[in-house]
Amino acid sequence: MQKAKTYDWNDSNLALFGSDTEKQVKKESAESEPAWKGAGEKVGLQIWRIVKFKVTHWPKEDYGSFYDGDSYIILNTYKEPENDQLLYDVHFWIGASSSQDEYGTAAYKTVELDTFLDDKPVQHREVMNHESAMFMSYFQTLNLMNGGADTGFRHVKPEEYQPRLLHFSGTRKSIVTKERPLSKFSLKSDDVFILDLGLEIYQWNGKGANKDEKFKAVQYLQQLKSERGGKPKVETLDEGDVSSTHKFYSSLSEEDLSEGAEQADDSFTPAIFRVSDETGHLEMSLVSEGKLSKSFLSSKDVFLVDDGKQLFAWIGQAASTDERKNAMSYAHNYLMKTQHPLVPVTVVSEGKETALFAKIMP
Repeated sequence: MQKAKTYDWNDSNLALFGSDTEKQVKKESAESEPAWKGAGEKVGLQIWRIVKFKVTHWPKEDYGSFYDGDSYIILNTYKEPENDQLLYDVHFWIGASSSQDEYGTAAYKTVELDTFLDDKPVQHREVMNHESAMFMSYFQTLNLMNGGADTGFRHVKPEEYQPRLLHFSGTRKSIVTKERPLSKFSLKSDDVFILDLGLEIYQWNGKGANKDEKFKAVQYLQQLKSERGGKPKVETLDEGDVSSTHKFYSSLSEEDLSEGAEQADDSFTPAIFRVSDETGHLEMSLVSEGKLSKSFLSSKDVFLVDDGKQLFAWIGQAASTDERKNAMSYAHNYLMKTQHPLVPVTVVSEGKETALFAKIMP
């Protein structure tokens, strides 16, 4: 199986408006977007996948499952206890192997959905394996799989199934399931793994695995067996009690496919940048380095607030239309030049700041 190409983030660009991507999106979506029908009308989660510049509904039974070759839009509609008004958070999620056209369209359509909901949503960018705590809270289990949704396995016969190694890690509040390379080097003693061979399924419990990981893996295993009419043979293995010659191990290669270590950005100094088109063209300038404070913000512009762990694009009440609608693009393109390009991004408006923004910006 050929591994999907991981996109080079340093070459990426979200300057969507006026670009070929925008023109193609407008052409495909015509005068209205049918996918937004019913969006945000009641409390709950709604998810769409980007398919060839189009927004398509993601099946509810697959909520929490994402393919690394795709990009998605997630809308969370909720109410605060003290009032009956509908509130929104809208995220676009970028798979590690998603194409630039796909995640560019997701970003553009997120802005469109924001407009459709009268600019009420708070916009977020999420990158696979770097999801924010808010995004993770939507799902009891986050399943991150290789490939695209069109290569899904739901209707594949067990005997034709492509072998997969699934990794379960986390705690009860949030268990993350990721597909790993079929290699012994993928195994970690602190977690649980399922080797799915179609008609034979093995659950491998690492020595340090917790009960939540084991329980979630058992649930997943039982679901697989049920989907395949009870045909698969299932076996649970405990690290230390299983022979090195067992089929579980012999089905895994000796190839070291471990992912390269990500660059640390420990030396990063928090900073605030002003983004303005006051002179007739876009300019970004450093406002503060080392100190984060609301006193540096001005209502007439957009500001990027970067603490190294997340980035906020703050939109002043008097910011221009172009500044306002391109805030996410500014944030994304700025991050591509840093050592932490994949951190979560949130767009907030003056007077509607999130609690997290208020915490880092006294």
